[in-house]
Amino acid sequence: MRGSGLPLCLLSAVFYLFWTPSAGLKTLHLGSCVITTNLQGIRSGFSEIRDSVQAKDEIIDVRILRKTQSLQGTKPADQCCLLHHILRLYLDRVFKNYQPPDHHIFRKVSRLANSLLTIKKDLQLCLPPQAVVVKALGELDILLQWMEEAD
Repeated sequence: MRGSGLPLCLLSAVFYLFWTPSAGLKTLHLGSCVITTNLQGIRSGFSEIRDSVQAKDEIIDVRILRKTQSLQGTKPADQCCLLHHILRLYLDRVFKNYQPPDHHIFRKVSRLANSLLTIKKDLQLCLPPQAVVVKALGELDILLQWMEEAD
């Protein structure tokens, strides 16, 4: 008598669903935001293009992001909002304007952008839009003072 392959199929499907997708997933607690993402996969994707991209960087005396210590100094309540704005910068400015040297790099950069877009979609809005406008306008003096001191 031949046994049905259904139990083995179901066992395989359950194993696949519960084991494989979670490999590399990490839950991040950023203030009020909790997101789950595959940082290992994103880092791996970046490492595949890092040398190519960094070789074309001619501005070696300026850093947009300093070492991680400067980001880790962010108050927990502000981490979600900070990440939201940094990801928006990367998605709206960096990835949209990057001109890869070939189609292979383009596909890898697109994959990175899609991964970051998924994270950004999972982030809650930091502040209501009107509150952001009022806050930014109220703190304009800080920007002006910084500009005056840079002289």
